[in-house]
Amino acid sequence: MNKIINRSWTANDSAELYGVNDWGAGYFGVDQQGLLSVTTTNADTPVNAPLLNIVNDIKERGLDAPVLIRFEDLLDQQISRLNNAFRNAIESAGYQGDYRGVFPIKVNQQCHVIEEIAQAGARYGHGLEAGSKAELIIALAHIESPDAHIICNGYKDQEFIDLGLNARKMGYSCFFVIETPSELPIILERSRALNIKPLIGVRVKLASVVGGHWNATSGDRSIFGLSIAQLVEMIDSLRDEGMLDCLQLLHYHLGSQIPNIRDIRSGVVEACQVYMDLVREGANMRYLDLGGGLAVDYDGSKTNYIHSKNYTLDEYCADIIDVVITTLDPNKIAHPTIITESGRATIAYSSVLIFNILDVATFTPGSIPKTIPDDEHQLIQSLKETFDGLTEKNMQECYNDALFYRDEVRELFKRGHVGLRSRSLAENLFLLIMQEVLKISEKAPRPLQEFDKLKEQLSDIYYGNFSLFQSLPDVWAIDQIFPIAPIHRLQEQPTREAIIADITCDCDGRIDRFTNMRNTKTTLPLHPIIEGEEYFIGVFLVGAYQETLGDLHNLFGDTNVVSVRFHNDGTYEFADEIEGDSIADVLSYVEYQPQLLRERFRKIAERSVREGRISALERQSIMKAFSESMQGYTYYEKD
Repeated sequence: MNKIINRSWTANDSAELYGVNDWGAGYFGVDQQGLLSVTTTNADTPVNAPLLNIVNDIKERGLDAPVLIRFEDLLDQQISRLNNAFRNAIESAGYQGDYRGVFPIKVNQQCHVIEEIAQAGARYGHGLEAGSKAELIIALAHIESPDAHIICNGYKDQEFIDLGLNARKMGYSCFFVIETPSELPIILERSRALNIKPLIGVRVKLASVVGGHWNATSGDRSIFGLSIAQLVEMIDSLRDEGMLDCLQLLHYHLGSQIPNIRDIRSGVVEACQVYMDLVREGANMRYLDLGGGLAVDYDGSKTNYIHSKNYTLDEYCADIIDVVITTLDPNKIAHPTIITESGRATIAYSSVLIFNILDVATFTPGSIPKTIPDDEHQLIQSLKETFDGLTEKNMQECYNDALFYRDEVRELFKRGHVGLRSRSLAENLFLLIMQEVLKISEKAPRPLQEFDKLKEQLSDIYYGNFSLFQSLPDVWAIDQIFPIAPIHRLQEQPTREAIIADITCDCDGRIDRFTNMRNTKTTLPLHPIIEGEEYFIGVFLVGAYQETLGDLHNLFGDTNVVSVRFHNDGTYEFADEIEGDSIADVLSYVEYQPQLLRERFRKIAERSVREGRISALERQSIMKAFSESMQGYTYYEKD
């Protein structure tokens, strides 16, 4: 669908259209050349670079799109922002405790990411959360700061507990958070066997329920955590064992993306009541772990919509500190060290997926004769008459008539009463009418009742060189919305409305819900493709979970990954480059042996030589192409 082109369109208009300044958090913006750029602050000096320049530099180094770009500086800055915001809130309110953040490894387990978090977080005592033995091993190998904590969540067997106890003996601040009653006996038994006193935390199920996508961890039906009754039984067991002093941490988790600040405050209030009673019971309480919940404003609306948040980082920190003070102080309870497990907000901004557009499908009419032949079916004549008589006043009637005539022609085609060319003419006339109805409706004081539906049905399909299931699994699985925008040509007005399809053989491999300030949109404004020129799309805020959850649908593997580090003079370097999976790689993931596949194909090719289908020289060329393909990128490669 073509829009009316506004000749005065500017890069600022594109920034507003795509909401870059709303969801970009100061990290992303549009320059006056129409390029979407990334900005970071080194030594208090902002430095930036257009994403297109970075993509071109990546291509010069032999890595093609799709590519995931990780910005190390943005990850560092998010860790600093979080810790400094809590420090400011603590100082401002006169809070007597400290703050210690931990990053949940499950949010992004990639080695380079965890290394960067451990290094950037060391100066703040920022720790790691482990939910499995493998993640605990990662944490033990990366935490060096004596002020940093390791929080052990999830199910814990004897081996898991032994790892943590030995870490405790070595000086790690490693907490076992009890998720189920069955864990406590194992912890007590292994503690006696190894003669190591554990640091124990307990996860409690709060009655508070939050809104948003990820709220299944709140309320009475939460999968993990102890009920209040089970918590009392655990206290008694620890007292009987003479180990109540080991219980030092209270943990709860209401969800990883809590959009409403009131839900956050409500959870802290309830948790503080539990915390105070644990103190009164004689537990050596020192830490209050609020879990995750700090949201990311994916759509930029700054509301309590599920993909947004109605609070700032400073407000989040100040409200938590305020609730703890006003709840504990009247009861003369010492202020605990606050722990949060903010994963999504820490890492989301640091990664951008860039892919190129391979092709476009448009729903525009083909060739239509000026006059309809007299021997054509009356329904086709009626479609032409409908178009000729279309006006603003009768557009609803013409819309209804066109649908009826088109559907009748399809029925006649099924019965063999009209031929292929007649049906083609009818379909083209129908599309012509729909395009004109949409154009009239856009300008009309009262648009067509079915305007939004028609706009979606006539939108283009832009085919992107990526796998939704591999790189953006949350879009498919839970209708997560990420900001999406072209990274160049933003000084031009986008004149097409489109959805985005990936290159998998699956109807679910598409994006048809996009960010908007008030609600989600079903189409995205994009620019017409210029033949011979690449068109790049960026998907932003994808650092959390997307790399970890991706799967091998159609055997599309991991994309190329580049980590970018900025310098104070505005230059940048590629701190790390990881080539995406080759075809041989992904075949081995599903238990094929590439060498065996090659040998089987060689035998088939040799049989073709014996049967005279190909020559021996042709076989050599075919085998070379087969071997080269095995080492190639799983995504579309342009010559």
